[in-house]
Amino acid sequence: MESPDRIEMDRILTPPPLRPGEKIRFVSPASLPDRDLVLRQAEILRGWGLDVDFGEHAFCKHDYLAGTDEERLTDFNAALCDPEVRAIFTTRGGKGSYRIADRLDFDAVRRDPKFLIGFSDITILHLSLWKHCRQVGVHGALFVGDGEQEVSLETSDSLRRLLMTSEDIIIRSRPEEPTWALTTEGTVAGRLIGGNLDMVATAAGWALPDFHGAILLLEAVNMYRGQVDRQLTMLRKAGHLNGLAGVAVGQFTRFEFDRRFSVIDILREHLDMLGVPVLGGLPLRHGRSPLNVPIGATAVLDAQAGTLTVRRGNA
Repeated sequence: MESPDRIEMDRILTPPPLRPGEKIRFVSPASLPDRDLVLRQAEILRGWGLDVDFGEHAFCKHDYLAGTDEERLTDFNAALCDPEVRAIFTTRGGKGSYRIADRLDFDAVRRDPKFLIGFSDITILHLSLWKHCRQVGVHGALFVGDGEQEVSLETSDSLRRLLMTSEDIIIRSRPEEPTWALTTEGTVAGRLIGGNLDMVATAAGWALPDFHGAILLLEAVNMYRGQVDRQLTMLRKAGHLNGLAGVAVGQFTRFEFDRRFSVIDILREHLDMLGVPVLGGLPLRHGRSPLNVPIGATAVLDAQAGTLTVRRGNA
């Protein structure tokens, strides 16, 4: 007979879709946000019929962070504990979420799961919530992509559909994305886990969940090639990538792709050693018109078709 603890850890927490009139809250667990940009995002959400409020310290400043660790953690845990708050939007990534990722109110999450929406530095919060609670989150935001002045309709529509319906989410690979060249062959299914490479590496040894049977999502922005190489080397040699079902590669943004030995070559070297299907070119995260995707949900990666499909009915 399975132990109660084992049964509890196997239970997947999938927050229900948002309904008009429900409250969502912006909090700042990482870097200081752009107030005007956040207020514009809030207006988009109000246009969807949602009630929007803000954590007490959402616009505080403590050097490069949005308030002290205690202020940022207090706001985050208050949102987790408030039964009226049905989703938590992070104002931005940047730096600092890793300082509080092990101190979230995991008991509150288990009692009342609600979507966490964020990416980049927020990846480590998603990883910690999956490791401790098996909660499905949202890798995404109402993000203004590279070269864009406002949130694209493609970006906002994908987030609204994800949060306010139970439809399957289909992300199609874009040949114009440099990581499209990494695509191999094969079709696999597994939990989609991961996000920002820097945060996946930062979580190793303390906030990183087991990746066996998972599809690993990777994206990155504004890193040196050597950083990517070091992080993937550590993750692979430490055994953190053992047992992966596949790899979904998103946008690697602000890299020099025309170099003789580019970040694409580095990624290919490491991913080839894993011996699993790889789908690149996915419009997930710091590039133009990025889409939004559930993290922790069951996905099907089809390299030949160029699609990553997240099954909402069997999250």
